Amino acid sequence: MYLPAHFTEKDEAKIAAVIRANSFATLVTFDGAQSFASHVPLVLQPARGPRGALIGHVARANPQWHHFSDGREVLAIFAGPHAYISPSWYSTPLMVPTWNYVAVHVYGIPRLVEDTAGFEEILRLTVNEFESGQPKPWREALPADHKAAMMKAIVGFEIEITRVEAKFKLSQNRKPEDIAGAVAALSQSENQTARELAALMKSQYEQAQQS
Repeated sequence: MYLPAHFTEKDEAKIAAVIRANSFATLVTFDGAQSFASHVPLVLQPARGPRGALIGHVARANPQWHHFSDGREVLAIFAGPHAYISPSWYSTPLMVPTWNYVAVHVYGIPRLVEDTAGFEEILRLTVNEFESGQPKPWREALPADHKAAMMKAIVGFEIEITRVEAKFKLSQNRKPEDIAGAVAALSQSENQTARELAALMKSQYEQAQQS
């Protein structure tokens, strides 16, 4: 990913927050001839491995899991809030339109988790991650034979993180009055993602002022 210095984010807590808030990732692999992508939920496990790990599963019918056996690095892309930025929001003249966004690229070495206990743990952790915020969390109560049949249809995996690239393009290269104008306009948008981006821009600017 192209990473200009003023848009590069190194704060691990901020990066982890983006991953957790945007956990429906694009998982990209290479089979030796061409790239392949799947869209899957991935759950961050910071304590697994020196740099943490991502866990998830895909359908057994999905050929992507066969790409995990060659030891190649894979890429998981987590896309955060993004929005169009109009130059009409700036006080500085002669500006052009742009797009602000947050993106995290996580690279790692995948491995299949085929032992029953390890596979069940991946499913349990995944369900807990996404059910925890529900008003009435679902609690597994499946008959053993039904559960076993369902598990045969999917493949669990863990990706040991090797490196992370994070880009927070939030107008850090603009004048304070231009940032304020963009934040004000985005904050009034009917689009929730635009409002989330505005909050991030404001927070990033305020933290920069304090440092």
